Amino acid sequence: MFAQKDLIAEAENLRKFALHLTRNKSDADDLVQSTFLRALEKSDYFEDGTSLRKWTSKIMFNLFVTDYRRKTRFETQYDPDPYIQSQAVNAPQESEAELHAVGDAMNKLSDDHREILTMVCVKDMPYQEVADALCIPVGTVRSRLSRARESLNMALESGNTADYQEVMRVPAYLRQADGVYHKVS
Repeated sequence: MFAQKDLIAEAENLRKFALHLTRNKSDADDLVQSTFLRALEKSDYFEDGTSLRKWTSKIMFNLFVTDYRRKTRFETQYDPDPYIQSQAVNAPQESEAELHAVGDAMNKLSDDHREILTMVCVKDMPYQEVADALCIPVGTVRSRLSRARESLNMALESGNTADYQEVMRVPAYLRQADGVYHKVS
């Protein structure tokens, strides 16, 4: 048999152990209270000469495991949220439709715009690296990228890409002949 003051002396160690098990202060406090209650109820099972800390820690661990098993078996059994979340699947149709729309719009852009968008937006290349690869100034990369993004956005908003050339704002010194822009001197 143990004295109640001995049990109270173990309270701090039991709180630490409970907090380690539950990872929640309020649940840890509840577990300590349940352990105290069980220890007092079963005090006649305590053998003199043994460690009260080990005995109460074992009681606490058993209470924790029992409560955990009860929660996983019964509380989650009738709660549909985890089941619904595990079964829910995002509809791939929307993503695929958007991907196809972007792909169609990209295919109707000029080669320069498509190349700039691919290098900067898809491959995530820095502007300077793109400029070096295409042998053009960084400012040209930025302006082409801006026009390409604007053309792509306009095409996606309107649903077709027929009017993307109007959005491109081709400089006056360039003229289109047979779908290719030529510098006019």
